[in-house]
Amino acid sequence: MDITTSDYSGYAINQKLTPEDKIDIYRTLSRMRRFEQGTQKPYSQGKMGGFLHLYIGQESVAAGTISLCGENDHVITAYRCHAHALACGMTMDECMAELFGKYTGCSKGKGGSMHFFDPAKNFWGGHGIVGGQTPLGLGLAYGVKYKGLKGCCLCYLGDGAINQGAFHESLNIAELHNIPVIYIIENNGYSMGTSQNRSSAYKDCLAQRAEAYDMAWDIVNGEDIYEVRAKTQIAIDRAHNESKPTVLEITTYRYYGHSVADANHKKYRTPEEITKYKNDHDPVNLWKNRIIGEGIISEEEVKAIDTAAKQEAAAAVKFAEESPDPPVESIFDDVYWEVDNNTEAGNTGRHFFND
Repeated sequence: MDITTSDYSGYAINQKLTPEDKIDIYRTLSRMRRFEQGTQKPYSQGKMGGFLHLYIGQESVAAGTISLCGENDHVITAYRCHAHALACGMTMDECMAELFGKYTGCSKGKGGSMHFFDPAKNFWGGHGIVGGQTPLGLGLAYGVKYKGLKGCCLCYLGDGAINQGAFHESLNIAELHNIPVIYIIENNGYSMGTSQNRSSAYKDCLAQRAEAYDMAWDIVNGEDIYEVRAKTQIAIDRAHNESKPTVLEITTYRYYGHSVADANHKKYRTPEEITKYKNDHDPVNLWKNRIIGEGIISEEEVKAIDTAAKQEAAAAVKFAEESPDPPVESIFDDVYWEVDNNTEAGNTGRHFFND
């Protein structure tokens, strides 16, 4: 769908950005891009197991939205989770090691590409089940409200997940009980290899389905970080001040297939379509050109940031390769909280039933 580009740089939330803040956003974008690029060779060499869903092309969505999060705001997403993890402050080392299945990984080598977690940074995954994170995001937001905190949960999903029943059940509860959850549809146009027009019935856009629940919604040009931040902040203010949910549909695009194993991604999309996005709509280049144009940063400084990100990604691969595998006995760890914490329930096996 076509979206009219407007100038959102003058919005209050963007006016608050210092030059260093804007440079930090570029640094985040560059680190996301270089991390994902750094995974491709080890994956092709068989050093990583499972699937690998790359975020290249979509970086501005995670970078723009998560840049607005405060101490009581939480993030949960689907299986394309690497960039969100980095935006929340997780390190390349722990993320790359997780891809390698190593014990130094953020999930101790048990989660892999689709299951990054860091509760200390309010990042709750990384979920492989399509739409499975949507009721969990609702629960996180309910927890914020229950504790009387001013916060919310940003819950990300793909355009294919909007047809899952759990998502619609979550919308119903969110609006019915005034839960401060923001559902962010990262619409890259394809549900695996199926285009939006062939997979979803809609009138004007996918977010419009929120009207059935009398819920606020908006559509966002995902290649423009100023617009992403401006419209997401409106939803955050609604969640913080009114405890009301929102559905945001952020249009974006992925360069590669659904996963690295998707060999047909140049068949259900034309090469011209992919090339046009790379040349004219690349979010990393657009933000770089924006801040260079604003006189905030020079071409040389941009190159230095990008070089540092590339080196960091290479170092993370080396760290992962040299890290130990999980010990065999760790297979029983982190299964039940009660067992790990040596509670009575954990010692007796009565996790669900009393005498």
